Amino acid sequence: MENLSRGGHSAGLEDPQHTKDLRASKEAVAFADSIDPTDLQRCVFTDNLVSLSKSGRDLGKFSVSVEFACRAQRPCMLVHAQSQGVIVNSQCGTTVTAYITCDLEVLEEDYYEYIKLEDRSLENRCHIVQRDGNICITKVTTEGLDVTRQSVSYPMSFAKGFITEGSNLLLMRLFALKKKVPENMTFISTDQTLHIISATFGELGVEQQEIGEECVEVFGIRKTLHFSEDNPQTWHCSFLSDGHMVTRVQLGSPTVMKILQLPSRQERGTHKLSFICHDTNCLLVIFIPYVIVGEFERMSLSWEEDMQMRSKFMDRKEELKADHASYLRRHPEIPALISDFLQFLLLRKPGDVFHFAREYFLPFASQHRQREISEAADS
Repeated sequence: MENLSRGGHSAGLEDPQHTKDLRASKEAVAFADSIDPTDLQRCVFTDNLVSLSKSGRDLGKFSVSVEFACRAQRPCMLVHAQSQGVIVNSQCGTTVTAYITCDLEVLEEDYYEYIKLEDRSLENRCHIVQRDGNICITKVTTEGLDVTRQSVSYPMSFAKGFITEGSNLLLMRLFALKKKVPENMTFISTDQTLHIISATFGELGVEQQEIGEECVEVFGIRKTLHFSEDNPQTWHCSFLSDGHMVTRVQLGSPTVMKILQLPSRQERGTHKLSFICHDTNCLLVIFIPYVIVGEFERMSLSWEEDMQMRSKFMDRKEELKADHASYLRRHPEIPALISDFLQFLLLRKPGDVFHFAREYFLPFASQHRQREISEAADS
C-alpha cells in the first residue's frame, strides 16, 4: 500500500550549504500570496479513496479532510489525512494533522507513520512548528526498542514556498479547482533527513476516466520531489472539477489509490461561510450544526411534570449543547486526534490499554511542555 511518506535516505543531521541555496520560485510564492478566501471555502470537504493492487485487491484506505480552524490566534485551515492498510502482510498506516494559513504557510504539523512487522514495529513521527522566528522540525524514529531523535530549524524566510505533507494536499486541491498549474511551480520541502529539497508541480492535462459506471472528465497534476539529481520521486494525481481527488499513484509503485464511485451531491455541497478581511489577514468563520458529545440514561423523575423545572432543564441543556459545539468548532483537532487514537488502538489491540494510551499521547505532552518553557522564557 502506498502511504504518504516522502522517501529519502537516512543521514546525519547537518545543515549543508547547498540547502541554503534552494528557494521556492517567485511564481510559486506569488501563487501562494494570491490565494483568495473563497477558493479556500471550496476546498472544505473530505476525500475517501481505497488502495488497490495491480490485480484489484483491496489493500487499505486513504482519506483527506479540510476544515476551517484557528491556531496560535491565527485563522487557518486544518488538513487531516489518513492512510492505513497492508504491505506484504504487514499492517501500516500514516496520519497527517496540519494547520495551514491562507497563503499556505505551515503553522504546525504532526506527521506519524508506522509499519508493524512480525518481529518488530517501525514508527516515524515528525513535528513541525513555528517557534522563536524559526521553522522547527523534530523527528523521532522508533525501531523496536531503539529510538533516534533528530531536530533542525530553518529561518522564517523559508516559510514562503515551503510545503509539507499537509500543505501539499491543500495546494493540489487549489490547482484542481482552477484547472491550471501555473508555470514554474517550484516549492521547497524536506526529505527524511530533514534537509531542504525542491518540489515541483506540473499539469498532466484533461482526460476522460471511468468511475463506477460513469465516464467523467478529470484534471491531472504531477508532483515531483527531487531528493537528488538521480533520485526524483513522482506522483500522478487526478481530480474532478470540484476538487475531489479521483486517483493518486506514485510512479513505480505496484498500488494505486482511487475512488470507487463518484461523491454524492451532498458530499459535493458547499459550506455556509462568512469572513471578515482586514488587509491580508482574513478571519474565517464556518457555521456547522451542533454536536451532542454524550448520551445519558434518563432517570424517571417527577420533575418532568413540573413545567417550571422542565423549562429550566431544557434551557440548561441547550446552553450546554451550544457551549460544547462552540468548543469543538474552535478545536477541530479533537475529533481528528480521537479518531487517530482509536484507529491505532484497534489495529494493535494492546492488552494494557492504559499503557498504550500513555505511550501514544506522551509525545504531545512533551511538545506542550517545550512550548510552555519557551513562552515562559519569552516573558
